[in-house]
Amino acid sequence: MTDATTVNAAGNAALSGVAAFRATVGVEVPLICGPMFPCSNPELVAAVSEAGGLGVIQPLSLTMVHGHEFGAGMKLIRSITKKPVGLNVLTEKSLSKVYRKRMEAYVELGLEHGIRFFLTALGNPRWVVDRVKPHGGIVYHDIIDRRWAEKGLAEGVDGLICVNNRAGGHAGRKSPEELFAELRDLNVPLVCAGGVGSPEGFRKALDLGYAAVQLGTRFIATEECSAHADYKKAILDATEADIVLTERVTGVPLSVIRTPYIERIGTKAGPIGRWMLQGRRTKHWMRALYSVRSAFQLKNASLKGTSSKDYWQAGKSVAAIERIEKAADVVNRFRDAMKGSQT
Repeated sequence: MTDATTVNAAGNAALSGVAAFRATVGVEVPLICGPMFPCSNPELVAAVSEAGGLGVIQPLSLTMVHGHEFGAGMKLIRSITKKPVGLNVLTEKSLSKVYRKRMEAYVELGLEHGIRFFLTALGNPRWVVDRVKPHGGIVYHDIIDRRWAEKGLAEGVDGLICVNNRAGGHAGRKSPEELFAELRDLNVPLVCAGGVGSPEGFRKALDLGYAAVQLGTRFIATEECSAHADYKKAILDATEADIVLTERVTGVPLSVIRTPYIERIGTKAGPIGRWMLQGRRTKHWMRALYSVRSAFQLKNASLKGTSSKDYWQAGKSVAAIERIEKAADVVNRFRDAMKGSQT
């Protein structure tokens, strides 16, 4: 096979993946606004979907941070857009039974409001798959390598959110190129998650063979996102070198912007915390403790201005983000980048 033929074959495969994603998810642009705690306010989620992408609801952000009862939040979103939206479902083992019941209730309400795209993370997605599939639901699962991809597929998920080492929030360990090469033979839609902040980066990910791209940081720097202006300015001012991984927020590496506070406290868990995070059972207790504490820290950092405790999540896509703009303008610029080779 010649090099030209190989390139054409890869391009056709990418086109097929993009077309399949758009058809099954029901979007015009294979672009996901990833669920973000605490930045996924309903106006942002709705604006991305209305523009032709897919906004994904982060239920704790909707209820705990932005103060909406879940059903009322869904009605607000539906008052802005009737187009598809998704729902993030955390399935981590360390979560309490009370929290699990709450997640189950969110899934039920989501189905009632017409949600058919579910994005699972941090645990076994089987119960979500079993609940939504009878209603025509689609489940994509967050993964960072082949081991977790195979586990998710064994539980019945339809596609994979491939979190790479350029992502904000809980980043992976491998580059977008390494992840795609490792997973391409699984024959399911792969979504590039991490490091894309420009139309050029979006086009590059699709040309590589990804079926869609998930953005987080780029959508924080939009008019509809309720994050504080200081947070948005920090994204505009940051370079790739300013993005560091810290264990001190959630117990696992989290991508944040380097601030004086981050430099002062360091990025490694303390000796007791590190010991507990390495234990088979104690790691779940420690993660639960971190989760409660970090929820308040991240909420305050997002909604309040610059303070002595700045925890601002962001990925390496900050280097490509130059201005605050409307979410629809972001989607439209990415749509334009897709034209010509992706339909």
